[in-house]
Amino acid sequence: MSETRPAPGSQTLARGLRALELVAQAADGASIQEIAAELGVHRSIASRLLSTLAEARLAVRGADGRYRAGAGLAALAVGIHASLRAAAEPVMRELAAKLGATISLLVVEGDEAVALAVIEPPSSAYVLSFRTGSRHPLGRGSAGVALLAAQAAAPRETEAVRTAREQGYAATFGEVEPGAYGVAVPLRHTDGLPVACLNLITYREEIADSAAPVLMDAAERISDALR
Repeated sequence: MSETRPAPGSQTLARGLRALELVAQAADGASIQEIAAELGVHRSIASRLLSTLAEARLAVRGADGRYRAGAGLAALAVGIHASLRAAAEPVMRELAAKLGATISLLVVEGDEAVALAVIEPPSSAYVLSFRTGSRHPLGRGSAGVALLAAQAAAPRETEAVRTAREQGYAATFGEVEPGAYGVAVPLRHTDGLPVACLNLITYREEIADSAAPVLMDAAERISDALR
């Protein structure tokens, strides 16, 4: 029996998309060798992929030889979930300032929770943060649990998901960031938009303990704005 292999064109596209994802997620850019290692390909293949991304302005090569996200990628991202971000971000800024903690908006993509927007508190000396585009498995961390709780009950779902669905929020400790508390509240589902939640992350237990009612009120305000 012959093994089914992806067509060359689809394999190249998949590699190019993965290379773009790696470049976008790298805080200090990514080198050709790093991309080659991540993709498991020869350096020359990684170089061609990155050159193609650069020609499309989706990546740009710096003087240090490392590739970073280009202006073309930002232009593509403008329309992605624009209405969701437009409704959420003003409320998120209020929350970050009021609670003194980092607030993020996460959505479901496949079996992962992906950060669509991240707002840090404006005046804190030390904040816990992560990048827009960061992702982790559904069911892990407060956001992953809340996003599952926002969906229909599934067989063999965890007690944490059932509890979050009943109380309207999820709370976890140390599941994504060691030593950090997370509290997340799902938004009401709106047709045409992904399942989404508001998430707070902090090292301060007293902030996490009092955050749920404030986040739930904020989630209602955002959901009303999206109707």
